[in-house]
Amino acid sequence: MQASNPSPQSPGASTVPGTAGYGERAAELATQYESITFEQVYRGLHHLFPSSPVVALDIGAGTGRDAAALARRGHRVTAVEPTAELRAAGQRLHASLDIQWIDDHLPELRLLRETSRRFDLILLTAVWMHLDEAERATAMQALATLTADQGRIFMSLRHGPVPEGRRMFDVSAQETVRLAARHGLLCDHLGERDDTLGRRDIRWSILSLHRAT
Repeated sequence: MQASNPSPQSPGASTVPGTAGYGERAAELATQYESITFEQVYRGLHHLFPSSPVVALDIGAGTGRDAAALARRGHRVTAVEPTAELRAAGQRLHASLDIQWIDDHLPELRLLRETSRRFDLILLTAVWMHLDEAERATAMQALATLTADQGRIFMSLRHGPVPEGRRMFDVSAQETVRLAARHGLLCDHLGERDDTLGRRDIRWSILSLHRAT
């Protein structure tokens, strides 16, 4: 079920539906995103993250908060962000870190898949709920293609009312786990938590998936 319809985009604005409402608020969102830490978002799951450097991918990276945290840990990081304003903010805020930024987007991740690269660690933080049912099926297939043997995916799913002008869908963790399993990605952690920013009407599901051997 779609909770909100995006307002019409101006000429030249991004044609990626899930990015509606983000570019024009990039400065405000950058402050919000960077006020939360990677450790807060993935608390309780850090034992599942690789301790030695791996090839990592942050999809829908926003301002690169999580990509930066991974880079500081020595991982070789690619950040995918389709909203030009957020991508520019991330490149500015984390200019000292070795992060490769790519303008690409779900569900196909066409440019990234054309490189035939595979990743040991993939993050999708507050991204999946921007995709409708058909897009989620396409996106999960793309994720399976991008995940290396013994690779792992971490996802957070947002539940609650949608801000005006955004495009989001009510996506359950259980649906996501079933869809992932059909593509050889098995869930080994599923947790629920309150919103880190203290919004009482927002809750999150946190999933860890790994490639089946």
